[in-house]
Formats: sequence, structure tokens, C-alpha cells
Amino acid sequence: QVQLVESGGGLVQAGQSLRLSCAASGRTFSNVAMGWFRQAPGKEREFVATISWSGGSTYYSDSVKGRFTISRDNAKNTVYLQMNSLKPEDTAVYYCAGRSSLLPTPRTREQDYQYWGQGTQVTISS
Repeated sequence: QVQLVESGGGLVQAGQSLRLSCAASGRTFSNVAMGWFRQAPGKEREFVATISWSGGSTYYSDSVKGRFTISRDNAKNTVYLQMNSLKPEDTAVYYCAGRSSLLPTPRTREQDYQYWGQGTQVTISS
């Protein structure tokens, strides 16, 4: 099992930046591919970004590509989501997720992930 705890959410103005962190504990973190999802009010949860176990492969949704960067530090058992040029439509609860995999192939479906955090609120004002 892997336990995930997100932090770093908050309220910022459009155009500003935030960095989310997700701290993992439990089984070997370096064997786990990680992802970020988000859920806006009244909408389904959607894929944001994913990173392979080694950090060598990343993949982003079209809506955040070029603005968000996912990274990880396996020595610290932490994955990050750097969010720049934030827009009001980025407002959502952001979830960290993990799946046991040593393959670099990205996965964007919720059902592909076994481990989930509790979420952190990100609010962007216009």
C-alpha cells in the first residue's frame, strides 16, 4: 500500500503560480508511477499529468500542457506539480494518484491508479 498526502493548494490570482506536493509513504515509491487529477465543481474528475517511476517520462493533458510541470524526487518520496500561468478554469480539487508500474507508458484513466490522496483545493480568482 502507498499512502498519499497532498499539500500546497490555495487561493491565487489568475496568472500566478502554485506548486503542489504529494508525499508518499508505505511501499517502495520508486516503483510507482504517479499522476495528478483534478475535479472542478459539478464536473467529473479529469486527468492532468503523469510521470513514470523513474521520472524519465511525462505526459500532460492538452489543457495544461506548457503551463504545468510534473516532477518527482524519489529520495524524498514526493511528486510535485508546478502550475504556472494559472487560469480561473484551473480551479478544482487536485488529487495525487499512484499505480504500481515500471513501464514508461502513460496512463490517463482513473481506474488505472490504485492509490489516491485526499485532495487539495486550488482556487484561481480572475
